[in-house]
Amino acid sequence: MTDQGNNNQNISCNPFAALFSSLADAKQFASGQKPQQSAEPPLEDSGESQSESENSVSDSVDENDDSVAEISRSFRSRQELCEQLNVNHMIQRIFLITLDNIGDPSLRGGNGIPPRCVYLEEMAADLDGQDWLDMDNIEQALFNRLLLLEPGNHLIYMTSCSAVNLSADRDAGEKCAIPYLFACYQRAKEEVTKVPEKLLSFAVRCKNLTVSNTRTVLLTPEIYVSQNIYEQLLDLLLEAFNGAQPEEVIEFVEEVIAGLLSDQEVRTFEEVIVPVFDIFQGRIKDLDLCQPVLYSYLDVLLYFSHHKDIAKVLVEYIQPKDPANGLQYQKTLLGAVLSISCLLKTPGVVEGHGYFLNPSRSSAQETKVQEANIHQFMGQFHDKLHQILKNLLQRSGETRHLLLTWLGSCLHANAGRAKIWANQMPEIFFQMYASDAFFLNLGAALLKLCQPFCKPRSPKLLTFNPTYCALKELSEEERRNRNVHARGLDKETCLIPLPPQQPVESAQSYSLLTENLILTQLTMHLGFHRLHEQMVKMNQSLHRLQVTWQEAQRSGNPMSEQLLEQFERLMIVYLSTKAATTQPAMLQCCLNLQASTGALLVQLGVGNQGPEHVALSFPLPSLQSTMLCYVPEFFAENLGDFFIFLRRFAEDVLETSTESLEQILNFITVFMGNVERMKNPHLRAKLAEVLEAVMPHMEPLAPGAVQPIVFQRERVFCSYRHASQLAEALITVFVDIEFTGDPHQFEQKFNYRRPMYPILKYMWGKESYRESIKHLAHYASENLEAMNPPLFLRFLNLLMNDAIFLLDEAIQYLSKIKVLQLERDRGEWEGLAPDARREKESSLQMFGQLGRFHNIMSNETIGTLASSPQRSRGSLCTPS
Repeated sequence: MTDQGNNNQNISCNPFAALFSSLADAKQFASGQKPQQSAEPPLEDSGESQSESENSVSDSVDENDDSVAEISRSFRSRQELCEQLNVNHMIQRIFLITLDNIGDPSLRGGNGIPPRCVYLEEMAADLDGQDWLDMDNIEQALFNRLLLLEPGNHLIYMTSCSAVNLSADRDAGEKCAIPYLFACYQRAKEEVTKVPEKLLSFAVRCKNLTVSNTRTVLLTPEIYVSQNIYEQLLDLLLEAFNGAQPEEVIEFVEEVIAGLLSDQEVRTFEEVIVPVFDIFQGRIKDLDLCQPVLYSYLDVLLYFSHHKDIAKVLVEYIQPKDPANGLQYQKTLLGAVLSISCLLKTPGVVEGHGYFLNPSRSSAQETKVQEANIHQFMGQFHDKLHQILKNLLQRSGETRHLLLTWLGSCLHANAGRAKIWANQMPEIFFQMYASDAFFLNLGAALLKLCQPFCKPRSPKLLTFNPTYCALKELSEEERRNRNVHARGLDKETCLIPLPPQQPVESAQSYSLLTENLILTQLTMHLGFHRLHEQMVKMNQSLHRLQVTWQEAQRSGNPMSEQLLEQFERLMIVYLSTKAATTQPAMLQCCLNLQASTGALLVQLGVGNQGPEHVALSFPLPSLQSTMLCYVPEFFAENLGDFFIFLRRFAEDVLETSTESLEQILNFITVFMGNVERMKNPHLRAKLAEVLEAVMPHMEPLAPGAVQPIVFQRERVFCSYRHASQLAEALITVFVDIEFTGDPHQFEQKFNYRRPMYPILKYMWGKESYRESIKHLAHYASENLEAMNPPLFLRFLNLLMNDAIFLLDEAIQYLSKIKVLQLERDRGEWEGLAPDARREKESSLQMFGQLGRFHNIMSNETIGTLASSPQRSRGSLCTPS
């Protein structure tokens, strides 16, 4: 092997060759060095004179010193050059920028140089010949790179490979500052794990530069022309949450936020984050429930709510300018999110609505599939809403206070939603209050927050303190210190009036459980109740439209097409509302809440103020210092409304929880017939409708209809321990409803008693209930002459009076109908003016409806009197 070959081999094996950018550079360095001969023979005793020896040694040492110093200087110079070269290459790899614009890329070494870089021409000219990047000029270089309007126009090839490389062009030519800096951050992190130890500090400094420059970009966005910096930050987060591993973006953003928080002289942290919220709100209000991208936005909001400093800015940002205006809450960022739903965005306007199109031409299976799809998206949506609210409540005391203030003020400002006039004046309603979608979603999220204590026998329930509802106006400081954020509850009617001699013993501070339960029940009262009413009315209107359309078709009336269009539009609204209100997880959460509320009210009704639940037993203890006088009526109204809704629109849910049904029966038994515990007779009468809703129904169905499953309800009713008290409570409220003090009490009582008839018939068919009714009848027969007529005697008297009155009214209406029909058949209506004829037709329709109602009610009443002789030898009238 030649000397040249040996040298080449030695160089390739030399560990110092790694200091050079390539083997060629190392060889070039080696060839430029002259061989240094410095070997000296070993010193021996030669007998020479001392002076000659010293002179010889001195000369030799001088020569060696000069040679070593020269080599050392040369080596250090080359070593520094190598290090400088490596730092330059590392900076190029991280930031994809260069000052080196050599015409032929093949002349560059290939040691980790990126394929494309942005050439900083102006900076290279300013440096007057320096064509490398180092830690002294990288900050200026990076700043210049960020200011380039079109960095793609300054790309150069860094390697000899000239093949098309779109990803390299895209990475190096990135125009947007935030994505570019994040990509640099990623590359810097990779360098930190790969470079030799002596370059590690440089790599770390480069990583820190990406963070500090991102902070500068966010603080001075006006410098970066034609770029929306805050939009870029939001898009970066969205892209991260669209991917499988957002951790790196979160780490980057966290470091940037730490920098923003450490120095707020130029701009406060709030001033940086609020523009991001503005963009977020502007985008999310146009998204649809079933769009997958919505859930990426919710993940970003979830991150905002999880970060302590962002969460604080967020809850301040959502506070409305006018807290007394209910609609303003819907126009906040959180309100915009809560308003996303399958309900119509503009009430009554089905154009542009994306759900249940052409319902009359869709099969039942297609409708069911679409409803299930909506329910699936709603489930995800409500889960994220719940987590967002939970995060905000847990981040800090300040964040929790601001969120609860927002919730309390929102509900107070929207209290008018529950007024009767609100349903009669929709135009004014939608200009004053937040939408149904807003309240439905808010209720669903709050329901999930309540679930940890929504177990009927949970000891946590007993920590609820209803005196919260008796507190009047408090200062903001008092609200913060005492955890009281709901407003106006002292004006609500309670289950019973406050006894004059009973002082209000309010607590110094209230638990989050108390606030959660009250805010959730108030939200359900303002939201769910209204949607339930709308569904009932729409159901009735659809039935009337269907009948009218069928009649028009049979008679060849040209109005049939218009009627069909009306039917289609209303059916779209109905199906959308039904899908929104029957999401299974939401209904289950609500069932848990209402059953737990029933259990709680029973404990308050029996005077339990201890830490554990007590078993219900009869007779009930007398009331002393009861808490029921602080419980608003809407607690009981919500409970009743929900179970009636289930009976009408989601009956299968009633079969899912035996324990819940037992708690509802306990609640009805304690309160329905007890004026001392529930003063309002209308509310107690409504409990009879609730009882009818939860009882098993075995009515004959239309051919082909599926018989509902009632096994669990049948079992609960038949095994109910307090069956005798429940039967007595039902008969008591039947009697009490005769005199309510209402100006329309006479007409109202028939509607209230209607659901009681099927319950009485069902009870008469069950041994435990029948024996209780017989006992009341025996007692009545033995006390016919008593000063206060026995309960069962009054019941029978009212039953017979109702039957006589209803039959008489039905006959009168039938007579009026007959007269009008004869007039029409004789042609007497033909000569009438159009208005007069319409009035006659309207009267005939109205008398028909009234006659039908009185006939049905008289039949129900007489049927109750007759009872079921085939099931028992006795009857309600003649106890055996």
